[in-house]
Amino acid sequence: MTKSGIILPFIMIYIFGIILLVTTLYGIRRHTKNKLEKEINELEISKNRIISASILTELNKVKSLINNKYLENQYNNWEKEFNQIKKVKLPQLTDEIINIETMVDENKFKEASFAIAQLEMDINVVQNQVDILLENIKEITMSEERNRSTVTNLKIIYREALTKFNKNKNDYKEVINPIELQFENINKLFGAFETAMSQNEYDNVSKIVKALDETIKNIIMVIDEAPTIILMGKIVIPKKISDVRGLYTKLTKSGFNLEYLNLDYNINEAEKKLSDIFDRLNVLNLEDSIFDLKTMLDYFDKLFIDFDKEKSSKKIYENGIYSLNEKLTRLNNILKNIYIEIDNLKDTYTFNQEELEVIDEIRKELITCKDDYKLMSDRTRTKSTPYSVLSNECENLSVKLSRIEDNIEIALKNLSSLKEDELRAREQLTEIRNVISESKTKIKSYKLPIIPKKYFVELEESSMALKEIIKELDKKPISIETLNTRVDTGRDLSFKVYNTSNELIKTCAMSEMAIVYANRYRSTYKEIEQGILKSEKEFWKGEYRKSLEIILNVLNLVEPGIHEKLLKAYKK
Repeated sequence: MTKSGIILPFIMIYIFGIILLVTTLYGIRRHTKNKLEKEINELEISKNRIISASILTELNKVKSLINNKYLENQYNNWEKEFNQIKKVKLPQLTDEIINIETMVDENKFKEASFAIAQLEMDINVVQNQVDILLENIKEITMSEERNRSTVTNLKIIYREALTKFNKNKNDYKEVINPIELQFENINKLFGAFETAMSQNEYDNVSKIVKALDETIKNIIMVIDEAPTIILMGKIVIPKKISDVRGLYTKLTKSGFNLEYLNLDYNINEAEKKLSDIFDRLNVLNLEDSIFDLKTMLDYFDKLFIDFDKEKSSKKIYENGIYSLNEKLTRLNNILKNIYIEIDNLKDTYTFNQEELEVIDEIRKELITCKDDYKLMSDRTRTKSTPYSVLSNECENLSVKLSRIEDNIEIALKNLSSLKEDELRAREQLTEIRNVISESKTKIKSYKLPIIPKKYFVELEESSMALKEIIKELDKKPISIETLNTRVDTGRDLSFKVYNTSNELIKTCAMSEMAIVYANRYRSTYKEIEQGILKSEKEFWKGEYRKSLEIILNVLNLVEPGIHEKLLKAYKK
């Protein structure tokens, strides 16, 4: 292939690439341009919609209604604002659109995009201005329809309130004149509304409608709540105050201290509040009146609960104070007897300092309770404290005495346990003697060839422990703590020597039986003969357990399980 034949395809590919790139760039530019032109068209439509026919219609309506200076000034201001939008701001928006179109034609797409965003914001600002203007104009053009509808509804509510008042005038005796005067004021407001509407005084119309709405709402509240306020403030609460005062006086004369209730001051404050409520009611101000009256009613109802609580507390206190007196007397006598008993027992038993301090502490607590009881009794006589407080103090003192009573019971148990421990020690002394004696008898009855030294050591220890118990019991005063220790030691040692005696006799008997049994194999087995000789040697030395182990080991060579057989034979 020639050189030109190789280069030609590369040239063709290069040219094709150039054409493809140009075509792509042209397509992108064309797409961007079409998109921007579409956005421009949409914004132009939005601009053209800013000035609608409705705003011109509403302005013409206002023009036809002008019959006073206020409305004329309003119309002139709105017309001026409208012309400003129409003749200045809309042309400015049109100029912006033209500038953007020029940018697009010159392929200044980036600048055009920023300008479109700015134009969109400018159109929104002007549109909002037009919407607010239209809304303000409609406040006048639609005022009559809207206000008449509102006033018609208010008239219906007003008539219902007036009818309810006229049917139940007896419920409003305290405020008939202010209510009738308020109805007259409402009628005057309805008349003023009609006058303002006929003269197109729309600035006054809104004020009149607002005044009508507030006044009618207030009169409805008065019609609904005034009977309740009058009933509670003139009948219910005064009756409660009278009943409370009467019962308070009766209870005070009966010896109840009720000063903590601060009744006179609270009743005076309640009467002041009632006076204020009715002063405000006369000018039809009911704010918080129902709430205040209910609060007062709850307070006086609670007073009756407090009175009942005092009466109940008195019964509880009178029963409690009698019970306390009996308990104090009883515990005081018991404590005296404890001290007498301690004096008597000091010659017989030793007491540690801690035990005596516990008794002294109980005595101090009992003295404190006596003082509290006396103080409580004094306040009862002087009637200086409410029974509700006294009953609580009485209950607390009763709890303290119950705790003291428990401590005294423990102290009594400790004292009685001294004699019981001594008696138990003497009983166990006899038991320990019997155990030691039985151990000796068993050893003697079996006639062991040799009694091991271990037995004599343990026998000596148990005998010494027995003497220590006797020695402790002979002391005056007796230390129960030491005595109990001696008894526990003696009992343990006596059972130890008893068990040793049994073990020696049992082991000796089994060893002897095993040696006799092994003799049948003596002539046949040399190992058996040697084992018998070793076992007998240990047996006569008094090593019965070692002797038994030797003979059983050699017997197991010829007769496995011999240990169980011998044990069964021994038990028979």
